[in-house]
Amino acid sequence: MRIPIAKQGFPFILFFAALTGVALLAGFPLAAGLIFFLTLFVIFFFRDPERKAPEDEHLIVSPADGKLIQIRQIPAGEVLAEPAVCLSIFMSPFNVHVNRMPFQGKILKKIYNPGKFLPAYRQKASLLNEQVSVLVDTDGGPIRMTQIAGRLARRIVCWAQEGDTLARGERFGMIKFGSRVDLCLPRENTVIVIRLGDRVKAGETVLARFSSLSPRMNKQDE
Repeated sequence: MRIPIAKQGFPFILFFAALTGVALLAGFPLAAGLIFFLTLFVIFFFRDPERKAPEDEHLIVSPADGKLIQIRQIPAGEVLAEPAVCLSIFMSPFNVHVNRMPFQGKILKKIYNPGKFLPAYRQKASLLNEQVSVLVDTDGGPIRMTQIAGRLARRIVCWAQEGDTLARGERFGMIKFGSRVDLCLPRENTVIVIRLGDRVKAGETVLARFSSLSPRMNKQDE
């Protein structure tokens, strides 16, 4: 049976659990109690529940848990070769931080950009903050997912590698301790069904749908 905790959390959990034991043995019960509650928070933060993606093959699901804070229209050439619509999801420290594929596709490019650590909810964070961006080829067109570090979140993990083909809802990474994920979709083939301010769950909540699908796997985004 799978333990619903991301494996990246176990070193933190073991560290704080051991620290709790040391504090108890050293005769500091109050400190041990505080560290124990911190251990519980770390367990809560790294939780990784199972999710079930909807069956309709046209649907695009959220790549992250959190709140939809921006919907932006982006001209051709900035994030995709064609005009795009980008959705920004802010994850607080209380959200699940495992990220999932919004749509099935093949990873074409994976790009790391060093940067600042501004609060992730600011619009400039998408331009200035440290981030990992992944370009994915899908049957609905090219999409780009960007994991953006925040003021607290300074550790981006992206397991997806160039050449990988991943299913919708499959785990591809996480950001530790609060952050943001931007999802950019081809504007002409996308119908947004979510509203600003809505709460979303990775791998389950439907953000949008592709108007049409066509086989384009293995093609490069020009």
